[in-house]
Amino acid sequence: QVQLVESGGGLVQAGGSLRLSCAASGRTFSGYSMGWFRQAPGVEREFVAGISGSGDNTYYADSVKGRFTISRDNAQNTVNLQMNSLKPEDTAIYYCAAGRRSWILIKANQYDYWGQGTQVTVSS
Repeated sequence: QVQLVESGGGLVQAGGSLRLSCAASGRTFSGYSMGWFRQAPGVEREFVAGISGSGDNTYYADSVKGRFTISRDNAQNTVNLQMNSLKPEDTAIYYCAAGRRSWILIKANQYDYWGQGTQVTVSS
């Protein structure tokens, strides 16, 4: 069982930055693929970024490529999402997810554990 707790959301102006963090419980964190998803009102949950268990490989949605960076610290059991050049359309609840695979996962139904989410609001 893995428990995930996100932090770092908030309100920011367009063009600003936020850093989301996700703390995971468990002793085999490096064996899990980690991902960030987001969900805006009335919209399906969408993939934002994923990182392999080792941290060597990352993958981004086209909408955030070049602006967001996912990273992980397996010694600290954390995964982060650095979000730069934020846009109003980035406004959503952001969720951290863990999947029992070492490679990158990009579909929500491939993940086994989810955090409670953290709100990110970007004002224009």
